[in-house]
Amino acid sequence: MNSAIFPDNLKELSFALRQGKLPLQDYLIQTLADIEKKEPVLCALEPEENRQERLLKQAEELLSRFPQPELRPPLFGVLIGVKDLFNVDGLPTRAGSKLPPEVFSGKEAEIVTRLKNLGALILGKTACTEFAYFQPAKTKNPCNPNHTPGGSSSGSAAAVSAGYCLLALGTQTIGSIIRPASYCGVTGLKPSYGLFSLQGVFPFAQTVDHLGFITKRVADLAFLLPLLHLSVSAKITDRPVLGAVNGSYLQQADSSVQENYCSALDKLQKKGYKIVTCDPFGDINSINASHNALIAAEFSLNHKSLYERYQELYSDSSKELYARGLQISAAELENLRQQTIILREKIINLMQEQKIDLWITPSTSTTAPAGLKSTGSPLMSLPWTNCGLPALTIPNGLDANGLPFGLQFVASYNEDLPLVRMVQRIVNT
Repeated sequence: MNSAIFPDNLKELSFALRQGKLPLQDYLIQTLADIEKKEPVLCALEPEENRQERLLKQAEELLSRFPQPELRPPLFGVLIGVKDLFNVDGLPTRAGSKLPPEVFSGKEAEIVTRLKNLGALILGKTACTEFAYFQPAKTKNPCNPNHTPGGSSSGSAAAVSAGYCLLALGTQTIGSIIRPASYCGVTGLKPSYGLFSLQGVFPFAQTVDHLGFITKRVADLAFLLPLLHLSVSAKITDRPVLGAVNGSYLQQADSSVQENYCSALDKLQKKGYKIVTCDPFGDINSINASHNALIAAEFSLNHKSLYERYQELYSDSSKELYARGLQISAAELENLRQQTIILREKIINLMQEQKIDLWITPSTSTTAPAGLKSTGSPLMSLPWTNCGLPALTIPNGLDANGLPFGLQFVASYNEDLPLVRMVQRIVNT
């Protein structure tokens, strides 16, 4: 194999590395050389001195531990990006902020350790917005560096889109996986709430914090999830019934996004998919307000001690969020938490009544906005994050400016692997 040409899917890349057909050192050196050319513009990674030296040393240790290809773990030598909210042994965590890294130190994130045990190598920390909220990082969109990559998992989406790695970790509290993945033309999965441990991940709002993955394509997720011991409890239908969301939720999207979405629905219908149109949300403004109040309240609780010490280091947007959260009483907060469960049950019941297997919606309300002062709107993700159902975005063509559209699919609670496999079949139809 010509080592300058790497497989661009996770399954084939990991196989080539395990078998030694792609020498691990060659993969690392050439990938890092490519990153060195692109990174001054994209700023997807947190700076790290001696990144290559660290990775080559870790590669030597991996080769020493697993000299026989047949005994190598499934992600042997595969580089992954890790959002700068996750603790990684040997790398500082700053949560995209100006706070000293010592305040975030702690045990390595459980998911990072699990991926390392599968043989993965940590490329580095990927840039994120301050505390995973709205203050942008310096990251640019690889599809067009004059546009935002989205947030808060900005660097993770940009790193995968730019070819730095085929897998990156992210988090989502409103739309922080789905939005950047869509803006950057890649695939993102926000799993069911609570499916993966957030131990070792700096919290934003625990009631709606989700850990997730950004990959090139759905097939990468289909390869990854079984390695993390996710299985399918029921038969996966070849032709899932799709729930198309209308009403005030859809009206949040601009005309170009709605046109792209309707075109996708038309194509799927012509391919034989049954589409049920309905509105699971009703008053979307009320859900948006409840979610924003919930995250403000929990943000202020999580940041109380840090804010008292480092207030001057917080951005204005984070200061405003903290102040808003202080206005919410304990009783109000408990009610907001209960509303997430009520919404989840309502949507699951509607899926059962209408025999809907997957919801299908636009991933974002616009394509990636110009400039870096904003990371765009998370509104198309918000209700799905609020209710904790698994959501997945895939690319769905380009707008007039060459920026990616995305389609978002949502399954019932804890149906994460069925979600991935059903969407994989839709993509391959």
